[in-house]
Amino acid sequence: MSREQPERPIRVAVVDDHPVFRLGMTALLGTLIGIECVGEAVDVDSALDLVAGHLPDVVLMDLHLGDRSGVEATRLIRARHPEVAVLVVTMFDDDDSLFGALRAGASGYLLKGAAPQQVERGVRAVANGELLLGPEIGARAVGFFVRGAAPVPFPQLTDREREILDHVAQGLDNATIAHRLALSPKTVRNHLSNILVKIGVGDRAQAIVRAREQGLGRR
Repeated sequence: MSREQPERPIRVAVVDDHPVFRLGMTALLGTLIGIECVGEAVDVDSALDLVAGHLPDVVLMDLHLGDRSGVEATRLIRARHPEVAVLVVTMFDDDDSLFGALRAGASGYLLKGAAPQQVERGVRAVANGELLLGPEIGARAVGFFVRGAAPVPFPQLTDREREILDHVAQGLDNATIAHRLALSPKTVRNHLSNILVKIGVGDRAQAIVRAREQGLGRR
């Protein structure tokens, strides 16, 4: 008499630079039947190594990963491992973050603070090839798909560079930008130097003009 083989659990990786959130998320995953956590990562490079080494079914992805972006990590993971689904779990509910993640290939988007049941439903949905969006952002995302993805301003920039340019276009100085993005002032200066070269302007004032022409800098 043959025995039925148990279904393989959904294998999940957690990518977040906040240890308390990682601890809470891995603890939650450990309580869910048919779901197991296969590892954690704190930045883009360790996330890529984790996914390459374990090939999880789902990656729970934060968007703020030190001086790089979860959007960048999502794009790289999806390009290298298209079979791996990415479910973004973040505190950012702005359109740029949402649409950037969707354009990068994320299969779902939840806000931190989502109920455990929402997280479980999201993991199971994206593992099954479905799109899962939190209730707070679902209507906006539908509009994104109906209209089609809007052109990305300055496609030659990385996500982080575009984010910094947006803050520059708001009239913020380097110290304020560094504080808001949890970067060092030197890192902001280096990014800004690269931005000026890439968009073909000579100084900060010209960069602000160009950025505002492309719709950046709107508070």
